[in-house]
Amino acid sequence: MLKTYYELNNGCAIPAVGFGTWQSEPEKTAAAVQKAIECGFRHIDTAAFYHNEKEVGEGVRRAMETCGLKREDIFVTTKIWNSERGFGRACRSIENSLLELNLEYIDLLLIHWPAVPTQYECWKELNLETWRAMEKYVKEGKVRSIGVSNFMPRHLEPLLEKVEIMPAVNQIEFHPGWMQPECVDFCKEREILVEAWSPLANGDALKCEALISMAEKYGVSVSQLVLNWVAASGVIPLSKSVTPARIEENAHSFDFAISDEDLDAISALTGVGGKCRNPDLVLY
Repeated sequence: MLKTYYELNNGCAIPAVGFGTWQSEPEKTAAAVQKAIECGFRHIDTAAFYHNEKEVGEGVRRAMETCGLKREDIFVTTKIWNSERGFGRACRSIENSLLELNLEYIDLLLIHWPAVPTQYECWKELNLETWRAMEKYVKEGKVRSIGVSNFMPRHLEPLLEKVEIMPAVNQIEFHPGWMQPECVDFCKEREILVEAWSPLANGDALKCEALISMAEKYGVSVSQLVLNWVAASGVIPLSKSVTPARIEENAHSFDFAISDEDLDAISALTGVGGKCRNPDLVLY
């Protein structure tokens, strides 16, 4: 699965499995990213809000050297934070991300959270202005693909009416017990690829007895089981760790096949945990 790619709606290829860096301490991030790439990951996810873009770029460059890879072999995602919405602020955020990453260009740029009607009267316009800035950088060749994160259909619909470049990706919270099928179906119908943040339900999946029992059945860890299930659902899982052994373990999450019956059983789970956030109520 690490060698599998999806084709985005703009023709660009994206690795079907990602390596996340949320809450990765800057001093550990470069080594973790390097290890992930050495283990076969080719898709690295960060964000301005994570405050580790510089270290992500460093880890990518180190791994390119140790693995004999070229820049185009690694897919790097970053995101525009909520305080940087609007055309001018978003442009400054993109410039800063390009500077911090120091990787020539950004493969995928996302709006981290939507501006929402519970916080802004002009939320539609604000999302569109941010999007216009992203489109500008695509046209300049500094960004390859653009998308959103945590956008539900109610946020996407008004944006899609006015964009020049369609969103290629929507990164949402997706894990056992919180699959958000309405949003996933909406995106798939419009050829918007879905990525899963917090696939382990913020760690709560590791304590779920049903998942523990099923993982034992396959002789794998709960983490491996869930990452495999996410990928089998046609969603890109973003695994995350700074521990070398765990990174290597996660890289082997796709060395086995889950039966259709067990895939359905995982999909039917409820109350697993996680944040289960409503973007309209998220305050940052």
